[in-house]
Amino acid sequence: MVTLVNLRAYWRFLVVLYQFFPLIVAYTRDKRKYLLFGGGRRVTTEMRVKRADVLLESLLTLGPTFIKLGQLLSTRPDILPPEYIEVLGTLQDDVPPAPWDDSKAVLEAELGPVEEAFDAFDTEPISGASLGQVYVAEYEGEKVAVKVRRPGIEDLVEADLRVIRWSMPLLMRFIGEGRAFSLENLADEFAKTIREEMDYAEEAETLLEIQENFADDDTLVIPEPIPERSDDRVLTMEYLPGTKINNIEALDDRGIDRTELATNLQRIYLQMIVDDGVFHADPHPGNLSVTDDGRIIFYDFGMHGEVDPFIQEKIVEFYIAVANQDVDGILDTLIEMGTLSPNVDRQVMGDVMELAIADARGDDIEQYRVNQILEQVESTIYEFPLRLPRNLALVLRVAGVVEGVCVTLDPEFDFISVATDYLTEEGYREESVQKIIEGVGQQGQKTAQSLFRVPPKLERVLDRADRDNLTLNVRLEDNRGVLDKLAKRLIYGIFLSFGFVSTVIIYALNPENLVAVGAAGAPTAVVALLLWRSFRSRKGIRTTPQFTRQNLKERRRE
Repeated sequence: MVTLVNLRAYWRFLVVLYQFFPLIVAYTRDKRKYLLFGGGRRVTTEMRVKRADVLLESLLTLGPTFIKLGQLLSTRPDILPPEYIEVLGTLQDDVPPAPWDDSKAVLEAELGPVEEAFDAFDTEPISGASLGQVYVAEYEGEKVAVKVRRPGIEDLVEADLRVIRWSMPLLMRFIGEGRAFSLENLADEFAKTIREEMDYAEEAETLLEIQENFADDDTLVIPEPIPERSDDRVLTMEYLPGTKINNIEALDDRGIDRTELATNLQRIYLQMIVDDGVFHADPHPGNLSVTDDGRIIFYDFGMHGEVDPFIQEKIVEFYIAVANQDVDGILDTLIEMGTLSPNVDRQVMGDVMELAIADARGDDIEQYRVNQILEQVESTIYEFPLRLPRNLALVLRVAGVVEGVCVTLDPEFDFISVATDYLTEEGYREESVQKIIEGVGQQGQKTAQSLFRVPPKLERVLDRADRDNLTLNVRLEDNRGVLDKLAKRLIYGIFLSFGFVSTVIIYALNPENLVAVGAAGAPTAVVALLLWRSFRSRKGIRTTPQFTRQNLKERRRE
């Protein structure tokens, strides 16, 4: 079996290499215009969009594993430029269903003969995806949904995961060191994620956990799993039909309040992420329906995420900082979460945040949306050295998709208002204010202590100064070698002046002795060249910011 997987992996590696060969050539030419020689070339926005389209087609051609990989990459703006994120965001996990005979073989391997396991079984799937497909059946007189893993998908995924690992050294050649770290982590995370998504026993556990978390909430419905008809490759659960959440006309015909529906959806996800720490991570309209009485039905818990308490706390702080338009608070939270480097240019990122908030804000100061802010942040992530934690990337994606659904339901939906109300009701804003008050109190205590300690110390210093017995030791931090450059330029300038004057004097005294003039002028010319080169370098003192408010505006106009 291992040998067959290896042989399949070798063949898939050749297929993948062939499929991505045009992109490999294009990226190589970015560094060497004529492949083996020549300078680099400038990559425009239009070129990136075309390459992203080629990448999208390649992922679709390569099948289930790479479709899932593309979906995961669409959540990682720390690895890909914004143009790729936008194109890959359209990637749908929708593939033709497998033949019934193949699915039947999987069912019977897990549960025995289909006729004995179920009262009736409709062999036409009601939905299909890259890893599995869903059928409708009857069990003990009730309709059930039966999710069956796609036949043979395990071997294909394992072979493709090997191909991805083998391809990593090649990919590292085309990206920077910081993004190489993120990409390597992504490969490990992707392998874990796709294996979890194929494990229907784990999906059933997640489904039950979230169901228990919302046991007292009547705004949503989660299908009940049927353990005796479920296994690692088959998941049988309660069949819950409903109206697709983006079918606006049908919702209006049923008299459902769409604003209330959007509010409920937002509050459900806030509880999942901020309170419970486990969340449904694939909230696209195909996985959300609405009952006739306005409750939200959740389908497909294969893709789920977990948030540890530290990240939960920081997400709350982020929401509160956005609601308060506290740019410094937003930056501090992103740095503490590990999203922004501590060495990031705060002025530049502050400008980005201010512009994002200003653009997103309406007439009412509270009328702006987190998704627009996230889009602006994501458009700068590729410009800065970031490492985006996996589950945080998933949270960002979920927040964006959920807000898109909410705005479809109600174009005037105010994400911030709902989030602020929720955090206030749950006591998070009060807790945040309490922390600030405690911090101010501690600072005040330290200040009071300083008022007693500083005067005696100051008096001693002034006494020493009065006796001419005060010595100051000054230590300069010069990580960029600025002082070293200035010293070199000063020395070069002195030698150049001395050499120039000496050469002029020798020439004036004896213009016919060219050997003497050359002996004095040659070293002077060398010093002049060294001085010129020290000013020509763009490192150190003469640096230019890589991202400014102006080029952000230009990018937005494009």
